[in-house]
Amino acid sequence: MNAVTPNREAQPFQPHPRYTTLAEDHVIERTRAALEKNGFEVFVVENTAEAKAKVLELIPEGSEVMTNTSKTLDEIGVSAVINQSGRYDALRPKLMALFGDPTKKREQRKIAAAPDYALGSVHAITEAGDVVIASGSGSQIGQYPYAAGRVIFVAGTHKIVRDMAEAHARLREHALPLENERMLSAYGRNSAIKKVLTIHGDAPGRFTLILIREHLGF
Repeated sequence: MNAVTPNREAQPFQPHPRYTTLAEDHVIERTRAALEKNGFEVFVVENTAEAKAKVLELIPEGSEVMTNTSKTLDEIGVSAVINQSGRYDALRPKLMALFGDPTKKREQRKIAAAPDYALGSVHAITEAGDVVIASGSGSQIGQYPYAAGRVIFVAGTHKIVRDMAEAHARLREHALPLENERMLSAYGRNSAIKKVLTIHGDAPGRFTLILIREHLGF
Protein backbone atom coordinates (compact mmCIF):
# COMPACT_ATOMS: atom_id res chain seq x y z
CA MET A 1 0.00 0.00 0.00
CA ASN A 2 1.39 3.43 -0.86
CA ALA A 3 2.31 5.70 2.00
CA VAL A 4 0.06 8.71 2.41
CA THR A 5 1.41 11.56 4.50
CA PRO A 6 -0.96 14.36 5.52
CA ASN A 7 0.25 17.93 5.12
CA ARG A 8 1.72 19.64 8.18
CA GLU A 9 -0.63 22.59 7.67
CA ALA A 10 -3.81 20.48 7.54
CA GLN A 11 -6.73 21.35 9.79
CA PRO A 12 -7.47 19.08 12.80
CA PHE A 13 -8.71 15.75 11.52
CA GLN A 14 -12.40 14.92 11.82
CA PRO A 15 -12.92 11.12 11.86
CA HIS A 16 -15.69 9.60 9.75
CA PRO A 17 -18.43 7.99 11.89
CA ARG A 18 -18.10 4.65 10.09
CA TYR A 19 -14.66 4.24 11.68
CA THR A 20 -15.64 5.36 15.17
CA THR A 21 -19.00 3.62 15.71
CA LEU A 22 -18.94 0.58 17.99
CA ALA A 23 -19.98 -2.65 16.29
CA GLU A 24 -23.43 -4.06 16.92
CA ASP A 25 -23.75 -7.29 18.92
CA HIS A 26 -24.46 -9.53 15.92
CA VAL A 27 -21.38 -8.18 14.12
CA ILE A 28 -19.22 -8.75 17.18
CA GLU A 29 -20.43 -12.33 17.50
CA ARG A 30 -19.93 -13.06 13.80
CA THR A 31 -16.40 -11.62 14.00
CA ARG A 32 -15.64 -13.52 17.19
CA ALA A 33 -16.66 -16.81 15.58
CA ALA A 34 -14.48 -16.12 12.54
CA LEU A 35 -11.48 -15.18 14.68
CA GLU A 36 -11.85 -18.32 16.77
CA LYS A 37 -12.03 -20.42 13.60
CA ASN A 38 -8.71 -18.81 12.57
CA GLY A 39 -7.04 -19.80 15.84
CA PHE A 40 -7.55 -16.69 17.95
CA GLU A 41 -8.65 -16.85 21.56
CA VAL A 42 -11.23 -14.06 21.86
CA PHE A 43 -12.68 -12.27 24.88
CA VAL A 44 -15.37 -9.59 24.63
CA VAL A 45 -15.41 -7.20 27.58
CA GLU A 46 -17.55 -4.21 28.46
CA ASN A 47 -15.06 -1.56 29.49
CA THR A 48 -11.46 -0.53 30.14
CA ALA A 49 -11.40 -1.96 33.67
CA GLU A 50 -12.44 -5.40 32.44
CA ALA A 51 -9.93 -5.24 29.60
CA LYS A 52 -7.08 -4.36 31.94
CA ALA A 53 -8.03 -7.14 34.35
CA LYS A 54 -8.20 -9.69 31.53
CA VAL A 55 -4.76 -8.77 30.14
CA LEU A 56 -3.15 -9.03 33.59
CA GLU A 57 -4.95 -12.31 34.24
CA LEU A 58 -3.37 -13.78 31.10
CA ILE A 59 0.22 -12.82 31.99
CA PRO A 60 1.90 -14.49 34.99
CA GLU A 61 3.86 -12.11 37.20
CA GLY A 62 7.57 -12.28 36.46
CA SER A 63 7.00 -12.90 32.74
CA GLU A 64 9.05 -11.20 30.07
CA VAL A 65 6.71 -8.70 28.40
CA MET A 66 7.02 -6.16 25.61
CA THR A 67 4.37 -3.44 25.49
CA ASN A 68 4.37 -2.17 21.93
CA THR A 69 3.39 1.41 21.22
CA SER A 70 -0.38 1.54 21.60
CA LYS A 71 -2.79 4.29 22.60
CA THR A 72 -5.26 1.56 23.57
CA LEU A 73 -2.84 -0.11 26.01
CA ASP A 74 -2.07 3.29 27.52
CA GLU A 75 -5.75 4.17 27.88
CA ILE A 76 -6.67 0.97 29.72
CA GLY A 77 -3.68 1.35 32.05
CA VAL A 78 -1.84 -1.83 31.10
CA SER A 79 1.34 -0.15 29.88
CA ALA A 80 1.90 1.52 33.23
CA VAL A 81 1.34 -1.67 35.24
CA ILE A 82 3.66 -3.78 33.10
CA ASN A 83 6.43 -1.20 32.83
CA GLN A 84 6.32 0.48 36.24
CA SER A 85 5.03 -1.99 38.82
CA GLY A 86 8.17 -4.10 39.04
CA ARG A 87 6.06 -7.26 38.87
CA TYR A 88 7.14 -8.16 35.33
CA ASP A 89 10.34 -8.45 33.33
CA ALA A 90 9.37 -5.40 31.27
CA LEU A 91 11.34 -4.92 28.06
CA ARG A 92 10.18 -1.43 27.04
CA PRO A 93 12.02 0.37 29.86
CA LYS A 94 15.21 -1.48 28.86
CA LEU A 95 14.63 -0.47 25.26
CA MET A 96 13.95 3.18 26.06
CA ALA A 97 17.08 3.39 28.23
CA LEU A 98 19.08 2.94 25.00
CA PHE A 99 16.95 5.29 22.90
CA GLY A 100 18.87 7.97 21.04
CA ASP A 101 22.23 6.22 21.17
CA PRO A 102 23.12 5.25 17.56
CA THR A 103 25.68 2.73 18.81
CA LYS A 104 22.93 0.74 20.57
CA LYS A 105 20.65 0.00 17.59
CA ARG A 106 21.58 -3.67 17.43
CA GLU A 107 21.04 -4.07 21.17
CA GLN A 108 17.65 -2.37 20.88
CA ARG A 109 16.58 -4.74 18.10
CA LYS A 110 17.64 -7.77 20.11
CA ILE A 111 15.73 -6.62 23.20
CA ALA A 112 12.50 -6.17 21.25
CA ALA A 113 12.86 -9.08 18.86
CA ALA A 114 11.35 -12.12 20.59
CA PRO A 115 9.57 -11.47 23.91
CA ASP A 116 7.70 -14.22 25.72
CA TYR A 117 4.62 -11.96 25.71
CA ALA A 118 3.99 -9.21 23.14
CA LEU A 119 1.17 -6.75 23.84
CA GLY A 120 -0.33 -4.34 21.34
CA SER A 121 -3.37 -3.31 19.38
CA VAL A 122 -4.52 -3.52 15.77
CA HIS A 123 -5.88 -0.99 13.29
CA ALA A 124 -8.61 -3.12 11.74
CA ILE A 125 -10.38 -6.44 12.27
CA THR A 126 -12.40 -7.96 9.45
CA GLU A 127 -15.64 -9.85 9.95
CA ALA A 128 -13.87 -12.80 8.28
CA GLY A 129 -11.44 -13.00 11.20
CA ASP A 130 -8.33 -11.18 9.91
CA VAL A 131 -6.41 -8.50 11.79
CA VAL A 132 -4.43 -5.70 10.14
CA ILE A 133 -1.65 -3.62 11.68
CA ALA A 134 0.13 -0.71 9.95
CA SER A 135 3.41 0.95 10.85
CA GLY A 136 5.99 3.42 9.70
CA SER A 137 9.10 1.78 11.14
CA GLY A 138 7.72 -1.72 11.74
CA SER A 139 9.08 -1.69 15.29
CA GLN A 140 5.77 -2.58 16.91
CA ILE A 141 4.87 -5.41 14.54
CA GLY A 142 8.10 -7.35 14.24
CA GLN A 143 7.26 -9.89 16.95
CA TYR A 144 3.72 -10.73 15.89
CA PRO A 145 4.12 -13.12 12.92
CA TYR A 146 6.43 -15.58 14.67
CA ALA A 147 9.05 -14.37 17.16
CA ALA A 148 6.95 -13.64 20.24
CA GLY A 149 5.88 -16.58 22.37
CA ARG A 150 2.36 -15.24 22.90
CA VAL A 151 0.63 -12.20 21.44
CA ILE A 152 -2.19 -10.31 23.15
CA PHE A 153 -4.08 -7.65 21.19
CA VAL A 154 -6.58 -5.25 22.74
CA ALA A 155 -8.99 -3.29 20.53
CA GLY A 156 -12.27 -1.43 20.64
CA THR A 157 -15.10 -2.91 18.58
CA HIS A 158 -15.16 0.21 16.37
CA LYS A 159 -12.15 -1.34 14.62
CA ILE A 160 -14.28 -4.13 13.14
CA VAL A 161 -14.78 -3.68 9.38
CA ARG A 162 -16.53 -5.69 6.69
CA ASP A 163 -13.56 -6.87 4.62
CA MET A 164 -9.93 -6.28 3.67
CA ALA A 165 -10.78 -3.41 1.31
CA GLU A 166 -12.45 -1.56 4.16
CA ALA A 167 -9.58 -2.48 6.49
CA HIS A 168 -7.06 -0.78 4.21
CA ALA A 169 -9.38 2.19 3.76
CA ARG A 170 -9.54 2.50 7.55
CA LEU A 171 -5.73 2.58 7.71
CA ARG A 172 -5.47 5.39 5.16
CA GLU A 173 -8.54 7.43 6.03
CA HIS A 174 -8.65 7.10 9.81
CA ALA A 175 -5.66 5.59 11.61
CA LEU A 176 -2.98 7.42 9.61
CA PRO A 177 -4.35 10.97 10.06
CA LEU A 178 -4.77 10.41 13.81
CA GLU A 179 -1.30 8.92 14.16
CA ASN A 180 0.05 11.80 12.09
CA GLU A 181 -1.39 14.29 14.57
CA ARG A 182 0.19 12.34 17.44
CA MET A 183 3.59 12.19 15.72
CA LEU A 184 3.58 15.91 14.93
CA SER A 185 2.70 16.75 18.52
CA ALA A 186 5.20 14.37 20.09
CA TYR A 187 8.12 14.45 17.64
CA GLY A 188 7.50 17.26 15.15
CA ARG A 189 7.39 14.96 12.13
CA ASN A 190 4.79 13.29 9.96
CA SER A 191 3.75 9.66 10.05
CA ALA A 192 3.38 7.35 7.07
CA ILE A 193 2.20 3.83 6.31
CA LYS A 194 5.31 1.96 5.18
CA LYS A 195 4.69 -1.56 6.47
CA VAL A 196 1.40 -3.46 6.82
CA LEU A 197 0.95 -6.81 8.53
CA THR A 198 -2.13 -8.98 7.95
CA ILE A 199 -2.70 -11.96 10.22
CA HIS A 200 -5.14 -14.49 8.82
CA GLY A 201 -4.64 -16.98 11.65
CA ASP A 202 -2.26 -19.22 13.56
CA ALA A 203 -2.21 -22.39 15.60
CA PRO A 204 -4.59 -22.08 18.60
CA GLY A 205 -3.04 -20.77 21.79
CA ARG A 206 -0.67 -18.14 20.46
CA PHE A 207 -2.93 -15.18 19.63
CA THR A 208 -5.44 -13.61 22.01
CA LEU A 209 -7.70 -10.70 21.05
CA ILE A 210 -9.61 -8.77 23.69
CA LEU A 211 -12.48 -6.78 22.17
CA ILE A 212 -13.78 -3.86 24.23
CA ARG A 213 -17.23 -2.34 23.84
CA GLU A 214 -15.69 1.12 24.19
CA HIS A 215 -14.08 3.55 21.78
CA LEU A 216 -10.34 3.36 22.50
CA GLY A 217 -7.26 4.08 20.43
CA PHE A 218 -7.19 4.74 16.69
